[in-house]
Amino acid sequence: MLARYACDPARSQGRRIAEPLSPPRTEYQRDRDRIVHSTAFRRLVYKTQVFVNHEGDLFRTRLTHSLEVAQLGRSIARALALNEDLVEAIALAHDLGHTPFGHAGQDALHECMQGHGGFEHNLQSLRVVDKLEQRYPRFDGLNLCLETREGILKRCSLPVAAALEAAEPGGVARRFKAQQQPSLEAQLVNLVDEVAYNAHDIDDGVRSGLLDMAQLDAMALFARHRNAALAEHPHLHALPRRLLAETLRRMLSAQVHDVIEATQAQLARHAPADADADAVRALPPLVCFGPAMREQSTQLKRFLFGALYRHPQVMATTQRARDVVQALFAAYIDAPGEMPAEQAASVAQRGRRVVADYIAGMTDRFAAREYHRLTGLPAFTPA
Repeated sequence: MLARYACDPARSQGRRIAEPLSPPRTEYQRDRDRIVHSTAFRRLVYKTQVFVNHEGDLFRTRLTHSLEVAQLGRSIARALALNEDLVEAIALAHDLGHTPFGHAGQDALHECMQGHGGFEHNLQSLRVVDKLEQRYPRFDGLNLCLETREGILKRCSLPVAAALEAAEPGGVARRFKAQQQPSLEAQLVNLVDEVAYNAHDIDDGVRSGLLDMAQLDAMALFARHRNAALAEHPHLHALPRRLLAETLRRMLSAQVHDVIEATQAQLARHAPADADADAVRALPPLVCFGPAMREQSTQLKRFLFGALYRHPQVMATTQRARDVVQALFAAYIDAPGEMPAEQAASVAQRGRRVVADYIAGMTDRFAAREYHRLTGLPAFTPA
């Protein structure tokens, strides 16, 4: 039932450490299962997107975001006859390397790691599945298929790619050195990650009171579907929560249909023979929006950046989160014994990276508790 250009698990490039097959599951189903049962995946429930965990129970977390990306990805993959299991595995794992407190935590750790390799959450997600998970007797990490790992590492600098390629020739970083594309399944997850972000950040922004309908009506993509919802259901004027939900539902459906149509057109134009070698990888990105939807999505992203992500209230919390992460880093560097024994013992061999790995694995709640334990001060003022 797969298209000729979809990733076939029977033709996977395999795992770094060979393992017997596990019927009746395919190799990508097995990857998905390993990700779902991992410690890092469970932690996503208390890692935030825009709003820090203490600010409310109904805002998105990394876990709910990952589930939404997986759902959107599977829907489109089915329509395009791509491998749904691989799409789901990549979607569920793509944020495993995110720090506590959203992008603020990543930025803080990157500053702390300047001169020591920096910190980037895509690369950290790969570290989680390759090294940091400790579940199996024969290997560190989850020993996932190359296609899954490649999808997780959606961006990578050329110096880092060169180091990864030296350690694993022909492996996960090969496409960056060759300036090629990943699989169609990986391209799809990358795009629906953006779709999910736009929709749920509008929802959370309105719920928080930081965005209102008047601002959003200036966005063509939102206004078109809000007006259509009101034309069909006039009573929603008096039910703003339902109106927002219906508008976002229509927006998501329109974007899903647009991706399917635009991608089908690209596939027909380029006609890749299969998923291997240069058939997909040497071509331009094939999973895409149409031009009009791309413009509207970009407009919405720019609006959210200015109106929500740079809102003074969000910025104040963001700066406080950066301060908390940097204070934790400094405290553990000065006193490694404040970390668990395994991490403390590793500092002498692996240095600051041990501290970065430890903090990156924290949930918002644990990071706040650790900050209070080490400083005696509250991490955040209660909402």
